[in-house]
Amino acid sequence: MKAPTVDYRNLRLSNLTSPEYRHLLLLLGWPVYFLFYYLTETFIPPEACTPIHCRLDDLIPFCEGFLIFYASWYLLIVVSLLYFLLYNVDHFRKLQTYIIIVQAIAMVIYILFPSRQDLRPAVFPRENFLTAVMAFIYDFDTSTGVCPSLHVAYSLGIASTWLREKSASVGVKISVCVLVALICISVTFVKQHSVLDIIGALPLCLVAEYLVFLRPRRKCKQKEVSSE
Repeated sequence: MKAPTVDYRNLRLSNLTSPEYRHLLLLLGWPVYFLFYYLTETFIPPEACTPIHCRLDDLIPFCEGFLIFYASWYLLIVVSLLYFLLYNVDHFRKLQTYIIIVQAIAMVIYILFPSRQDLRPAVFPRENFLTAVMAFIYDFDTSTGVCPSLHVAYSLGIASTWLREKSASVGVKISVCVLVALICISVTFVKQHSVLDIIGALPLCLVAEYLVFLRPRRKCKQKEVSSE
């Protein structure tokens, strides 16, 4: 087992802003996001939200089996951030910055253009463990603030980061990409998002991709050319 690139055993509040540990401050983006999530969920009523729907949504059946992939999103975020936190701090910075960018843009959209979806089944076609878990998710995760889908945006950012990870094997990269693809389509099968929410996430990903990965690379190339 390879050793972490940073020794976090010496981490203290007093040295959190030191060059060795200040990348951890990026994690503060999460409580800020959760605060705005709470505010939008609390103060923007469903009747003030625009329903997001397209004909393709009606052709996609509810399938509780996709809950497995939908829920794996949470684990994918934690595992990815933890791995890069331990073994590639630069990629941790980039992934967390990517997440903050899509969170910020999405929150602005949720406030300026409140959205909701009315796709959830009134009655589940089957009663089993997965539908019981799905009912629990429906209870705590409201059907508002859906377009663009952060499930999709985070997942694509994670895939982009793993594809750039030199220490990851081809098998790991393929597995991550397959899982991300299944997560992205799962949001429609468990009726948490419309197909339009997936499409709406793509511009966010393009903006974050450019700011986090492509723009710094272009600057480095320009510096190399100027130095010659």
